Amino acid sequence: DVQTVCRELLPHLEEDEGEGTERAESLWTSFADGRVRLRIDNSCPQIPITVHQMFKETLEKYGSLNALASKKNGKWEKITFSEYYCLSRKAAKSFLKLGLERFHSVAILGFNSPEWFISAVGVVFAGGIVTGIYTTSSPEACHYIAHDSKTDIVVVENQKQLDKIMQIWNRLPHLKAVVLYKDSIAERHPNLYTMEEFLELGGDVSDSTLDDIINSQKPNQCCVLIYTSGTTGKPKGAMLSHDNITWTSAHCSRAGGMQPAEVKQESIVSYLPLSHIAAQIYDLWTGIKWGEQVYFAEPDALKGSLINTLKEVQPTSHMGVPRVWEKIMEKLKDASAQSGFMKKKMLSWAMSLSLERNLSGSNSNDLKQLWTRLADYLVLAKIRNALGLSSCQKHFSGAAPLSRETLYFFLGLNITLYEAYGMSETTGPHCLSGPYIYRQHSCGKPAPGCRVKLVDKDTEGNGEIGFWGRTVFMGYLNMEDRTKETFDEEGWLHSGDLGKLDKDGFLYVTGRIKDLIITAGGENVPPIPIEDAVKKELPIVSNAMVIGDKKKFLSMFLTLKSVLDPDTSDPTDILTEQARDFCQRSGSKATKVSEIVAVGDQAIYRAIQEGINRVNSTATNRVHCIQKWIVLPRDFSISGGELGPTMKLKRLAVLEKYRKEADSFYKE
Repeated sequence: DVQTVCRELLPHLEEDEGEGTERAESLWTSFADGRVRLRIDNSCPQIPITVHQMFKETLEKYGSLNALASKKNGKWEKITFSEYYCLSRKAAKSFLKLGLERFHSVAILGFNSPEWFISAVGVVFAGGIVTGIYTTSSPEACHYIAHDSKTDIVVVENQKQLDKIMQIWNRLPHLKAVVLYKDSIAERHPNLYTMEEFLELGGDVSDSTLDDIINSQKPNQCCVLIYTSGTTGKPKGAMLSHDNITWTSAHCSRAGGMQPAEVKQESIVSYLPLSHIAAQIYDLWTGIKWGEQVYFAEPDALKGSLINTLKEVQPTSHMGVPRVWEKIMEKLKDASAQSGFMKKKMLSWAMSLSLERNLSGSNSNDLKQLWTRLADYLVLAKIRNALGLSSCQKHFSGAAPLSRETLYFFLGLNITLYEAYGMSETTGPHCLSGPYIYRQHSCGKPAPGCRVKLVDKDTEGNGEIGFWGRTVFMGYLNMEDRTKETFDEEGWLHSGDLGKLDKDGFLYVTGRIKDLIITAGGENVPPIPIEDAVKKELPIVSNAMVIGDKKKFLSMFLTLKSVLDPDTSDPTDILTEQARDFCQRSGSKATKVSEIVAVGDQAIYRAIQEGINRVNSTATNRVHCIQKWIVLPRDFSISGGELGPTMKLKRLAVLEKYRKEADSFYKE
């Protein structure tokens, strides 16, 4: 059988003496230098390879193609895959020169750039482990990760990030050097280098020294650490093997319809945090595998400059988290609210035709199809062009569920958002939608060679989602107990998510087990459908959060849509155009959040109550109704602590921050 063949082809997966042999028999480990048994079977028989082997294949096929593009003084500077490979080897030699030890980490703290990619690949070539740190992390959070992963070297983007490391350096016993890649060094310190200086350090390390290290690497060893953003407790370092990275890059991207460069070179824009698995697998590793051209956005991409980059690059494929798609939707709605009567009418006519066609499939009459095509040509194509998405064939969304409102809005623009689903622990995507695998509200099917099962199903077929396949991670670094908890006896990974499968094998994620609200009466209430319904009903609402765990009834926190500060991206007090529109229609002159909240603006509060009544009238039963609500004085944000780095709602943090308000709902 396939496993025997693979074992004969890859004796090194089993050849370690002593402790290593026992560990290679196991599907998991919690040691940085551990090895795991790969989940190879007839459905995924491909021979495991290392990251270096993957890059070498790319070099032979795509060496002369452009790989990375970044903007310097208003001009795109590009490097080819050959240059990228040479620079990565250079970086690897310099890491060795600085004393990077096998299976110790190099932490990278900065916005997406060629230097981030080259450092990451160099670390892996040199036998270390790449560890991304979110740029929003505090010095303490940086210390926890650097200490836990035995960081030997930190690569930082600028002075702001360098300052964090300077504060904690004396408490990091392994830290030998810091490399700065954007700013110049303001104040010299021993063992602090610019990127240019760093790349010259390894000049006297021989090719054979580096090649020996590269050739000793095995596909079932760790090369990447992804720290899960610890919405509960300490962050956990998810260890990913070479096989996790190379197999997922090859097979999950193809399932989503990404093309190899010999068919058509894909171009993508890199802007989401690379410390998160979604961007790292999509931008960095898949980019190498299929010879994609990666353009780096500006660091203020999420504050508004992303659209400018998209317009210049016109990518063939684009990935966003739901909040990114929502922001684009809000921007367009704002622009529409400000435009004249005819423009508004044209847009809503075109969007309703497009939505109808996308929902009903192509079984409408010829005349209707003609009108739909005309509407697309006259109106929608211009909007897609203005968004920088006119060459884009694939639009992906991942990391959190999309609301029906967002999904339908983009179908109205004739843009289908393909949802992917997975976690850091499955190297990103385990289930994918794409041009050939699509069903509304579903996150597609498991990638070929991956499996999904549902555990403890209820009467409606909802159960906890379990994962099996070569995407499944090695274990949590230095956390044996947490690792054991996450796998069952057979080695299936438990997600903590609830979902159901339809008869054709499409997966629908219905919520997180730990987000489920269990009322005092023992009723299970998934909060997301209620929150989405309220946001759809009330266009003034930015965030809605249901509370009521162990309580007699449900209540809700609401925040209002406000303009973001262009420099900090923090919510201001000024209402968005869309929100002001809602105020006017409701008979209020308010233009600021504080004007509404301070006096409990009667017109607005009445309109909100009416909206909530409409949502309650469609509730499955009385328990699912919202009895009380409050409008908070400020919208949720990353800096406020209510949202995680990928804009995920941190429910526990919100409850903690607004404990007083939550308690007031339930005072007898």
